[in-house]
Amino acid sequence: MRAGSMAVAAGICLCLSAGAGAQTMSKEQYKSNKDAIGAQFKADKEACGSLAGNAKDICQAEASGRERVAKAELEAIFKPSQEATYNVRVAMAKADHDIALERCDDSAGNVKDVCVKEAKAAEVAAKSRAKSRMTTANANAVANEKGADARKEASSAMRDADYAVAKEKCLSFAGDARNSCLNDAKARFGKS
Repeated sequence: MRAGSMAVAAGICLCLSAGAGAQTMSKEQYKSNKDAIGAQFKADKEACGSLAGNAKDICQAEASGRERVAKAELEAIFKPSQEATYNVRVAMAKADHDIALERCDDSAGNVKDVCVKEAKAAEVAAKSRAKSRMTTANANAVANEKGADARKEASSAMRDADYAVAKEKCLSFAGDARNSCLNDAKARFGKS
């Protein structure tokens, strides 16, 4: 992984680990962080001004990539969701792709063509992994929900069966003993 990509990767890891258990931020914090991202991007772009040629283009692609990823991370923290996490991963893939393409400009001919194809393949792979993770997470959420419903249904069925047994046992009694037994069974199994 290249130096620019490593910084972006470190940022995404920080966001995803902090964002998973963190509370969402206020609108004021969101706006403040968004302004800070804009200011950092402006400073990063200005720092590229002293460079020339492809080095300047690479620097600008890195600055744009950091901004894109930071904005996606901010959104993921502000409004956490599987889709927001997916968007962070896609932003990272796009940033890495753009930086890699600029680095390819240092080459020529077939070497450049291979470099461009490798950059595109890496982007497609990263986006595919992000999509797969989001799909898996969504499927797990649905499965967990269905599992909870099934457990609730099973628990209810077991309670009904146990109530039927208790009620049948009460039928062996007569008069007040039977009524007392039935009332106890109703209370124990939540029946009215």
